[in-house]
Amino acid sequence: MALRHAVLAALLDGEYSGYQLAKIFDLSVSNFWHAVPQQLYSELSRLETEGLIRGRQIIQHDRPNKRVYTVTQAGVGELERFAETPAKPGIIRENLLVMVQAVDHISAASVIAQLEDRAVAAAAKVEVFERTLKHLRGDMDEEAFLRTGSPLGPYLTCLRGRRFEQENYEWFTSTARLLRTRVGTQAEEGEPS
Repeated sequence: MALRHAVLAALLDGEYSGYQLAKIFDLSVSNFWHAVPQQLYSELSRLETEGLIRGRQIIQHDRPNKRVYTVTQAGVGELERFAETPAKPGIIRENLLVMVQAVDHISAASVIAQLEDRAVAAAAKVEVFERTLKHLRGDMDEEAFLRTGSPLGPYLTCLRGRRFEQENYEWFTSTARLLRTRVGTQAEEGEPS
């Protein structure tokens, strides 16, 4: 997948400025695609040049003018072509996993601390996803929303993001707990009697 497809998909739900698009990426798209604002602005320019999105200038009297973008029919066609290509499985590239892999040969204290920090961050992300899901479904319960609500795509990706971060939280906390126990046991066994 290229950033272009993530941008096109994010723009399907409305007309957004680059700033608004960066916020959308930050809140929901980031669970499956990361991009910094500069990358988004460059991609918006390319997509507009290629005719996959259309931009228009909004004159604002109390703030700087802004440019907002919508997906064109050609952009929808690009997403259709993208949807027909086989999706490649994701891979994990995670520095913390390298540290855990080496924990038998290095000090576990810093690894435990990082696991605990990441658990806190994952819990915070779970809360953000919960709020986003609640906002998307409004007054509907989840089962009813999944049957008839809209927009379904963003809701489903937020569900995946929530599950991913919940699994991260559980793994980080259980691994930190296990390492603490093992380090404590080894310290007791190593003490002179």
